[in-house]
Amino acid sequence: MIALSRIAAVCGLSLLASGLAHAEDWKLAKDENGIKIYLSEVQGSKYKAYRGVTTINADVATLRTLQEDVKGSCQWIHACAEQSLLKHEGMQSWVYTRFDMPWPVEARDSILHVVSEQGADGSLTRKLDGQPQYLPLDKDHTRVASLQGFWRFVPQGDGKVEVTYQVHTEPGGSVPSWLANSFVVDAPFNTLSGLRTLAEKR
Repeated sequence: MIALSRIAAVCGLSLLASGLAHAEDWKLAKDENGIKIYLSEVQGSKYKAYRGVTTINADVATLRTLQEDVKGSCQWIHACAEQSLLKHEGMQSWVYTRFDMPWPVEARDSILHVVSEQGADGSLTRKLDGQPQYLPLDKDHTRVASLQGFWRFVPQGDGKVEVTYQVHTEPGGSVPSWLANSFVVDAPFNTLSGLRTLAEKR
């Protein structure tokens, strides 16, 4: 669901929380406009993990710049209402995001710890780890209880980059099944579509 700066191709995946690691049985849920969305059940969770994959006509540096523009990236992250950088330290950053949700569901907010790693092959992986205790709760927003995921950018050698965006989240509070089921498809699809549109204009 929320995107904007994030994760690592080497052992980055092995560092993801067990909930995401248990998302193994991926099933194609949507294939449209060059974007494929896969869903997987996650052991012990009623919410599915999602994985979006597409190819973007850009280079990794351009995509990294767009991701690291924390405030600006809110325009292409699905349901993002506001985003700000809390802290930056080397290859790590902490990002606060507020999300609009359809009535009558409460608005959400999240804090992500983002760790970036550059691969020897020119790839970039940005690991996303929710840290809900980083800030006091906001009375007007329900805090996302947990989030584990990553962005991976792999250059294809022809001026294109394969982009993978994978997340599993526990949204906190109550979320009706119709919204949960649509969100896990809409969030990666709209986020990847928005990122690709912006990147290919550059």
